[in-house]
Amino acid sequence: MSNINKLYKLHNSNHPYIIYKSNNGFKLYYNFSKKFILKNSKDVKNFLNFKTNKKKTKSTDLFIGFFGYELLNNLIDIKLPKQKSLNFYKGIFYKPESVLSIKKFSYLNSHKKSIKNFEINIDKKNYTKIFDKFKKRIRAGDTYQIKICTKYKSKSKVDPLDFFLKLSEFNLAPEAFMIKDKDFSIVSCSPENLIDKKGDQISTKPIAGTVKKINKMNKSKALKYFQKNIKENKEHNMIVDMERNDLSKICVPLSVKVAKEKIIEEYRDLFHYVSLIRGKVRKSVKNLDIIKAMMPGGSVIGCPKINTLKLLNNQEKENRNIYTGSFGYIKFNGDMRFNIIIRSILNFKNMSEVAVASGVVIDSNASQEFNENYIKAKALIDLY
Repeated sequence: MSNINKLYKLHNSNHPYIIYKSNNGFKLYYNFSKKFILKNSKDVKNFLNFKTNKKKTKSTDLFIGFFGYELLNNLIDIKLPKQKSLNFYKGIFYKPESVLSIKKFSYLNSHKKSIKNFEINIDKKNYTKIFDKFKKRIRAGDTYQIKICTKYKSKSKVDPLDFFLKLSEFNLAPEAFMIKDKDFSIVSCSPENLIDKKGDQISTKPIAGTVKKINKMNKSKALKYFQKNIKENKEHNMIVDMERNDLSKICVPLSVKVAKEKIIEEYRDLFHYVSLIRGKVRKSVKNLDIIKAMMPGGSVIGCPKINTLKLLNNQEKENRNIYTGSFGYIKFNGDMRFNIIIRSILNFKNMSEVAVASGVVIDSNASQEFNENYIKAKALIDLY
């Protein structure tokens, strides 16, 4: 039986499984022997308190799953006010006993019923009101950049594998993943790597800057657009500085360097402005220290991180759930890889939810930022 056929059999069995984009295709994790449901900071600390083994490890010697946005706030002593919520899991990690490699998916149109009736939770008028409030806080020096989250929601039940296969065919991203469990699914085309740790080497790859593909737009023209755009450059510089600072909390002094600065990455509907930052982790640093220093990812929050998180949480009326949390794995030898959960769709209690955000700086325009959010959401909604 081919690995693809094994995947379909697994999907139809209703057993949980995870698909994660790898360098050479995809990894399929299944046959979970343990499932850690994380409800609070104490659960996270207990979960991360396992002893690492530096010796050679098997491909299944890892925990794979996600930290939700609220849990990551609580971990750095930020409490969220009461918000409208789906009461979704704050975090879950699985211990797989089986893993398969799949080089490529081929999507065959299943003619499943499309869902188009997505409704936005903040219309343009209310978005502009929130935008204006944050511009005042920026002028007052309370924050320099802040990300306003909007959600597109639809009452629906999704076939996550069908959706993921569409995604892999039309809009695959380097941090794409899918989780299917008995009572929920997550499908993501996240482009952004937050943590990539191998041995004592660690890197982060912030994305700050988005432009929609238009006629005759290519990577060279996109680069010139960003270079000439004062607002996009300010935003990018602030995020790179913040991520360098976050890495410096856990790295050997003077080891943190910008390895690649302001390069262009291309996706189906847009171009991104990207940098790569590297450092060397101090010997005394533990897994928990890394998670607390790097999460939530600054590029989807704003700058400075702590103060901006507090401003966001007091303004947002709905829980972000998985959005701007992190998905990835921690190996038994201490290596880890985590993304930032963006460009994702959560299906829970027959409700599909796509959350997106764009950055507000002193030079931002409300209409442009609102439209940027729509562009990001559209890449997912169009696949329905």
